[in-house]
Amino acid sequence: MDDKNENRTVIEAEVPMGTVHPAALEPYRLRLFVEDEIVRDAEMTVGVNHRGVERIMEGLPVEKANSLTEKICGICSNSHIWNSCRTAEIALGIEVPERANYIRIIMEELERLHSHLLYLAHGSEVLGHETFSMRLFYIRETVMDLLGTIGGNRVQYGSAVLGGVRPRCELDDNRIKQITDGMDLLEEKITAFADRFVSDPMVMSRITGVGVITQKDALRLACSGPTLRATGVARDLRREMEEYDPFEFDVITQDDGDVKSQLLMRVLEIPEAIKIIRQAVRDLPDGPITNRSWEMQDTPITKSYIEVPRGTLYHSYALEDGRVRNCVIRTPSMANIGAMQHACIGHHITDAQLSVVQCDPCFTCTDRAIEIIKL
Repeated sequence: MDDKNENRTVIEAEVPMGTVHPAALEPYRLRLFVEDEIVRDAEMTVGVNHRGVERIMEGLPVEKANSLTEKICGICSNSHIWNSCRTAEIALGIEVPERANYIRIIMEELERLHSHLLYLAHGSEVLGHETFSMRLFYIRETVMDLLGTIGGNRVQYGSAVLGGVRPRCELDDNRIKQITDGMDLLEEKITAFADRFVSDPMVMSRITGVGVITQKDALRLACSGPTLRATGVARDLRREMEEYDPFEFDVITQDDGDVKSQLLMRVLEIPEAIKIIRQAVRDLPDGPITNRSWEMQDTPITKSYIEVPRGTLYHSYALEDGRVRNCVIRTPSMANIGAMQHACIGHHITDAQLSVVQCDPCFTCTDRAIEIIKL
């Protein structure tokens, strides 16, 4: 070893970020252990937003409990209430009318669009590209207006109920035309943005090779959704859901597992969601949108898994005298956030926040799963 290396001083330090950070919309604490500005270890703490939703649901009438699940998250509210209703429908053997299933799919894919666009806008903000961020929020308004038109609210639309969808979510010819026109406009706008995004050398150089998660690590850490598919694993739970059987769509994958792959996953999944929505409004079957011809009964713990914008969402509970018992909810961010903690390691400290947000973490969704115990 030469004298130059012998006299080299290695600086080791802990850099705390949070619980409030300008690059994050939700509070969490990230501790970075760095050596000469290279992250050698990381520790992420969640739980700041804990509201005890699962405990509050205990003993509530099932339809009231279903409505409460929508309050878990403002971005994927439809996903939660749909899966909660789906859990009871599986347990009670409720047959959902075909037309209601199509409307549920339309609402879920619209929510996927608004979630992915929000992710891309927030990601552009973390990158320091305010123009891209504001442009994406502008594009997202088309989707938010459609959600408000169908459900009555831009956020927390309350469309799903046991046995179908609410009467206010019925699609007439005027609403169908609005959806069709909105998809045409959105496709035009997102295509123009995608071309601009991938052709920007400064953006691409900033996100390529950063925050890499290997396929092996993604599977080991139980990642799901776009976070897993960005490593080359073509796993999409919609392929296994009978509600999606009538629809044709491609499962998008990327191979590099870095921030670039995560961003491109969302960009490329947007046209697929548009494709599904177009098929649903084109082939919308006639018939009722709600089935109320069922009887409440006690059931054992029943599970339901669905594919939501961030990955696999799990709901389970039992029914006793029409009330919810032993509710458990597991969101995709629970596992994906742990993977992002791993993705920080080996990268420069300035890339740490970018590595964390690349999985589109929803800390509010995740925090409701935290059980605080007294040691």
